[in-house]
Amino acid sequence: MSEPTTASPQALTAKDFATDQEIRWCPGCGDYSILAQVQKVMPTLGIPRENFVIISGIGCSSRFPYYMNTYGMHSIHGRATAIASGLKASRPELSVWIVTGDGDSLSIGGNHTIHLLRRNFDVNILLFNNQIYGLTKGQYSPTSEVNKVSKSTPFGSIDHPFNPLSLAMGADASFVARTMDRDPKHLQQMLLRSHQHKGASFLEIYQNCNIFNDGAFELFTEKGSKPTETLFLEHGKPLLFGASRDKGIRLDGFRPTVVQVGDGISADDLWIHDEKDFYKGQILVRMFDDPHTEGHLPRPFGVFYEGDRPTYEVMLNKQIDDVIAAKGKGDLDKLLRGSETWTIV
Repeated sequence: MSEPTTASPQALTAKDFATDQEIRWCPGCGDYSILAQVQKVMPTLGIPRENFVIISGIGCSSRFPYYMNTYGMHSIHGRATAIASGLKASRPELSVWIVTGDGDSLSIGGNHTIHLLRRNFDVNILLFNNQIYGLTKGQYSPTSEVNKVSKSTPFGSIDHPFNPLSLAMGADASFVARTMDRDPKHLQQMLLRSHQHKGASFLEIYQNCNIFNDGAFELFTEKGSKPTETLFLEHGKPLLFGASRDKGIRLDGFRPTVVQVGDGISADDLWIHDEKDFYKGQILVRMFDDPHTEGHLPRPFGVFYEGDRPTYEVMLNKQIDDVIAAKGKGDLDKLLRGSETWTIV
């Protein structure tokens, strides 16, 4: 997968997307890395800066629009998806990005998130998942693990956590992917893929909250454990992982299993990743074992699934054009009256 390149010497740079606002995240927060990668990628997309819009809800991640020199809106808790849907429907030429967190988009905003995905607006959702409520000082979130001790669960959470990507697949999202704040190159690649997809892209980003949930993803990000705990998906290539890339994934019926490459098993015998395979994508998003348990599967990163279906705003505007072509401009008063009227005497 190619890395982003500048389209021409006259192209915009990352500095053009930075603002003069003081960045008010805690020192060491993973949001800094995500902001830096977005500012590096956006100049390479060939889109005028005035055609970018970033809409956020409420949370630490939702300060994002202040730090991007584009149009933007710091909106309402959980409702960034609804506002972005209306914007895309009325201004389909804009590149619309939704920045949200695990609490903002999966708790109060959960309903809006699933309906945006099923409608398939051509927008990009960046879900910063730190498995905690950071802005309100450390309560457990919809993605916090079972037994999570927090200010709101002093004896440990008994809630079963959401698996964000399986939720997105269940809502028929047309693009589902995962990356992490501490792998800048992979994050850039996933941002590019999200933009290139025509439809609703759902990109989950593992983001460290070093104040209230430090190290939540360290098994996947640290050099000593990353090779054996992560599985990077590449279209058309076998599912290989391990420090020496000597471990692989095979399917035993519908169940993924870890095998050792060698001793009669080659890379060609492994599961070959196909981003277009909806059914295998459903299996991949379920590779979500507790990484601290014996015999667990590695956690996948990359593009799990990409489908192709019409976007909502294209179908909406086509419907309007078709009606105007067939019947001319509508009569709003007649529409409001409906097909049944009464005369009161």
